[in-house]
Amino acid sequence: MASSDKAPDVMPVGDGSVPPGKPMTVGDKVVDKSAGMLQTLKPIKQISQHVCTFSVYSHDMSRQIEAHHYITRLNQDFLQCAVYDSDDSSARLIGVEYIVSDRIFDTLPTDEQKLWHSHDHEVTSGLWVNPRVPEMLHRTELENIAHTYGKFWCTWQVDRGDRLPLGAPALMMSPQVVNMGVVQPELVLVRDNKYKIKTDELRKSRADIPSKLMMLCHAFTLYFCSWVRRLEVRAVFPFHLDKFY
Repeated sequence: MASSDKAPDVMPVGDGSVPPGKPMTVGDKVVDKSAGMLQTLKPIKQISQHVCTFSVYSHDMSRQIEAHHYITRLNQDFLQCAVYDSDDSSARLIGVEYIVSDRIFDTLPTDEQKLWHSHDHEVTSGLWVNPRVPEMLHRTELENIAHTYGKFWCTWQVDRGDRLPLGAPALMMSPQVVNMGVVQPELVLVRDNKYKIKTDELRKSRADIPSKLMMLCHAFTLYFCSWVRRLEVRAVFPFHLDKFY
């Protein structure tokens, strides 16, 4: 089944609540509280970061959502995220994202790589933020995330009004710098006002984070200069090649 923007034909009956269902009873709360006291819940307790960013439906880039990632780090090259539609206590789990380093991404087959998106622009543009955490504390982490790739499947399209997780999962992509991939300014403004941040200022402060493109250009420049030196044609060029190093 392919993702689509068509709302499901049949929606569950009820009072319109999302999700549909009866309110919790005292008994339900006692069961949950007791289980929470007796069980370790180890996987959940490994969540170490909350990231707020934006995601775009790959089949329709005009549909964009604010996404809250709760991240567990399994090792230096692999993170896994439970993705919610907000950071409220009643937030709905809308999907899952896996994040790998560029070292792992480069080993994937070409067809598999098509399912993953780069976090380069997401970080350098200031869209990727750790709410309420000082920027300087996460500087190294931001530089690492900029060189990672994510695979995000959205299982609950609440933005189109789904009251339950219905239909096939939708593959999501990272915001882009051009065309329909540019995040809608009103979405960013709402997020910025909530957390009292300014995305434009974050973008400026992250301008020196080396992007994948910058690294490739630098590598090409070094290769080109080395090639010119080997051919001993430096005299042909009026500029001094050392400034490119």
